[in-house]
Amino acid sequence: MALSPPMTSPSSFPEGPPYPSTTATVGGAPTRTLDVPVTAVFLFLYVCLAATNATIFRLNRRKHHKFIISALLGGFCNVRTITCSLRIAWAFNLDNVSLIIAAEILLLAGNLILYIINLVFAQRILRARHPEIGWNPRLGFMLKSLYAVIGCVLFIVISTIVLSYYTLDERTLSICRVIYLFGSSYIFFFATLPILILLYAFLRCPSPNQQHFGHGSTEVKALVLLASSSLCILIAGSRAGITYMTPRPTGCPAWYDSKAAFYCFGFVPEILLLLLFVVARVDLLFKVPDDSSEVRSFEKAGEPQSPVEATKASESRGV
Repeated sequence: MALSPPMTSPSSFPEGPPYPSTTATVGGAPTRTLDVPVTAVFLFLYVCLAATNATIFRLNRRKHHKFIISALLGGFCNVRTITCSLRIAWAFNLDNVSLIIAAEILLLAGNLILYIINLVFAQRILRARHPEIGWNPRLGFMLKSLYAVIGCVLFIVISTIVLSYYTLDERTLSICRVIYLFGSSYIFFFATLPILILLYAFLRCPSPNQQHFGHGSTEVKALVLLASSSLCILIAGSRAGITYMTPRPTGCPAWYDSKAAFYCFGFVPEILLLLLFVVARVDLLFKVPDDSSEVRSFEKAGEPQSPVEATKASESRGV
């Protein structure tokens, strides 16, 4: 994805800043005849899935089962409803560059929620098959560091996107592109981590002290995670790959800048992933006891602790 959005008619835009882009981006400028009805369908689907995940979260909370991931999925759907709304508004305000900036930022930022959820699921599978490794405090610290880095990368990339709309200096725009290339590459790497952890968990001989969590077998959980991670890799990989392509002018976009590519590599995989999570009932598959992180065990969670164990648990809280 290019650093800035397309424009269909340069003369129709104000002189800026912010300045409109002269390079093509995936999907191009939305049209009222095609993009508005198609985006409205996705908007409806995201609203339905947001309500579904919110309902699942409330029902589980009544049963004293706090599955925060359902709330995160609902939040992601809400972000996408705003994204779709902005795209529809963009179709009726092609010269509003500020609207375009907001739409592009939300389109990029929303996916990180899905990538983080997959990584959390992968960590739980690793802890179940290899407790000695999965519950190691060093691994926990490493994953937390990755979360912190992805947050910083997102902040830098968003700042870069905004800056690229407020300058015409070629050197500054070149630096912005390099930063964006790094950011999209790191996000792609982050999206592949769950699959790498999954491969390690299953290629290595299972520990004799395997633990069980949630409903269903570990194999079923792995298949769900494999499918969801593959969809996320498709999304992140397509965006990173397009970013590395030479920017094309708005009047001569490449095939990967088409509207079909925008929807097929963006909203469609997201909807499939959200439907997968709802149908597979990840709130039951990946359910863990609330205090499992404190005792570093899925099976010992909820059991009374001795004073010594309680001290050790307090020291490792949050790992």
